[in-house]
Amino acid sequence: MERWQKMYRDKRKTVAEIMTTIPPNAKIVTGIGNAQPKGLLTGLAELVKQGGHRELCYFGTMAVMGNIIADPAVSGLCRYQDSYATANVRPLFATAAAEYLPSMLSDSVRQLSETFDTVFQTVAPMDKHGYFSLGLEPDYVYGVIRSGKPLRIIFEVNEKFPSTFGDNHVHITEIEALVEHNWDMIAAPAAPPDEAEIRIAEHIAKLVPDGACLQLGIGGTPNAVGVMLEHKKDLGIHSEMICDAFLHLHKAGAINNRRKNFMPHRGVGTFVFGSQELYDWVEMNPGLEMWPANFVNDPRIACQNDNLIAVNGIVEADLTGQCVSEDMNGHTYSGLGGQQDFTLAAYWSKGGKAFLTLKSSRVDKAGVKHSNILPQVTGIVGMTRWNTHYVVTENGLVCLKGKSIPERVEGMIGIADPDFRDELRFSARKMGLLR
Repeated sequence: MERWQKMYRDKRKTVAEIMTTIPPNAKIVTGIGNAQPKGLLTGLAELVKQGGHRELCYFGTMAVMGNIIADPAVSGLCRYQDSYATANVRPLFATAAAEYLPSMLSDSVRQLSETFDTVFQTVAPMDKHGYFSLGLEPDYVYGVIRSGKPLRIIFEVNEKFPSTFGDNHVHITEIEALVEHNWDMIAAPAAPPDEAEIRIAEHIAKLVPDGACLQLGIGGTPNAVGVMLEHKKDLGIHSEMICDAFLHLHKAGAINNRRKNFMPHRGVGTFVFGSQELYDWVEMNPGLEMWPANFVNDPRIACQNDNLIAVNGIVEADLTGQCVSEDMNGHTYSGLGGQQDFTLAAYWSKGGKAFLTLKSSRVDKAGVKHSNILPQVTGIVGMTRWNTHYVVTENGLVCLKGKSIPERVEGMIGIADPDFRDELRFSARKMGLLR
């Protein structure tokens, strides 16, 4: 409609023009990964470097745009917050050049809505009805937009950014301004799983029935699970992240969403990250819908899927079932994301199972091997022992729900690296966990 086209032209600005409107105390939120608009963030970085925006607060998650904002020369001149550390952000957390914001993804919409006043977001080109799709990344940003709070909404329109079905569309009348900037999506093809990840996936696959609904997290193990489940039938998707494992299962004929009892015949996610082929598969696919995080990750909603299977990685666990996922060697390593959301949802689901996975041991840079199962965790507990369901290593799995402390200890020792089992048993007796 010509009316929407005229409004589009009137609201189209340059990055430089947008930057002149950003106040020194602006609170700017961007989405996950490719939702972070490269042109706007480059302009923002240059603005911050001028030194007059020390009270400006910027929030983004999974900073795949490299060091545009995640650069000490920028983050040191404003408040940079992040809820999921990538490799370029971890050093910033370690030196307090960035602020870690602990958050479950299901809570993020409410938390961010209470603080932030400006949205920067990558979107697909406007359609003939005047709508922009948040495409691969509605995540928490779409929820913030729909929170009812007055916001400055500024979009970066990228012709290479895919549109998607689902609840993720914003009308031209709702935004303040837009810029046009085309760039290739940041793609990260899945790495082949190693031997331990394959063995972990094998243990999980034995407990996944035909018709199960899947949630898969980040990392090699979820992709290994995708390989191990390729002979299953009628699998479905209700997952925070849409990853390449789902594409693999689709190609294998294992996923069709037909037996989903909640939102049947379509997979549901809140952000997409993986290969370019994955992005091409998601684009305007009627079998996939992208919804906001406060819907997808809400355990009360996700658990309505029967046989919900959740697979998420951790880095450390103790003998009673406490698990660490966001902390390593005393420093923030990743983030909690939707791990707790889906662990609860899968346990509440009829027939559901929540698997937390880790390799039983690791070798440090000096060549010394360490157990990843410890008498007591050394990092920040992301999953309390009250909520942990299954823990899986390459040596097996153990269900901790309904188990006493001695039963838990025996189960965790049973899936530990054999080289450390005697030591763990000795420590457990010394701590009074075993007779």
